[in-house]
Amino acid sequence: MSDEAAHNKGPRDDRWYFSIMSPNTKGEMFSWLDPTSIYINGKAFHDLLDDLCAELNADDIDVVAGLDAMGFVLATGIAARLNKGFLPIRKAGKLCVDTDSAEFTNYTGRNQSMEMRMNAYAPGTRVLLVDQWVETGGTMHGAIQLVEQQQGVVAGIVAIAIEDAERTAEYRKKYKCVSAILPDTEWQRQINNQYLESFKTYRPEMAFPI
Repeated sequence: MSDEAAHNKGPRDDRWYFSIMSPNTKGEMFSWLDPTSIYINGKAFHDLLDDLCAELNADDIDVVAGLDAMGFVLATGIAARLNKGFLPIRKAGKLCVDTDSAEFTNYTGRNQSMEMRMNAYAPGTRVLLVDQWVETGGTMHGAIQLVEQQQGVVAGIVAIAIEDAERTAEYRKKYKCVSAILPDTEWQRQINNQYLESFKTYRPEMAFPI
């Protein structure tokens, strides 16, 4: 199949770029896989952005917020595609201006806090929240708190993948949730098990920039 034919395959079900993601090689304090290989590879990164932005309506969004740190990559890409501004939501202690803060429990079970600059937007601003991966939903919960503390409206949640969990099920009911890994697919089953079958054939050169 040619690259053009693969790209036009419908209904956006191939998601070929997942197969170039690397498994975790450093232990349980790190995420179980590494999506940065998608960002390195030009075609993979742009196909990922195509898939995510296809489900977003720019008219429903005022600003795109990225969660520290890898959520910055996706959020800035999406913001540029939608012609919107970018708002960073940082880990505590990183911003040199007055901030709002929120505490949360991350995917490792550790308590952390994150911050957003004070007076980031007017009340009623529609904020799209973007992170690289949503596992338990704890980090995203902190971001939602920050948006609402400044009287913003969560316009949706975007990630490469949203694992099935109690809190993420609540998000799917309450917000527009967009993920490159589509719900109720074989890819979703694999990420819920935190193991991709493509790990068996993964080679670093598969993700080299093209």
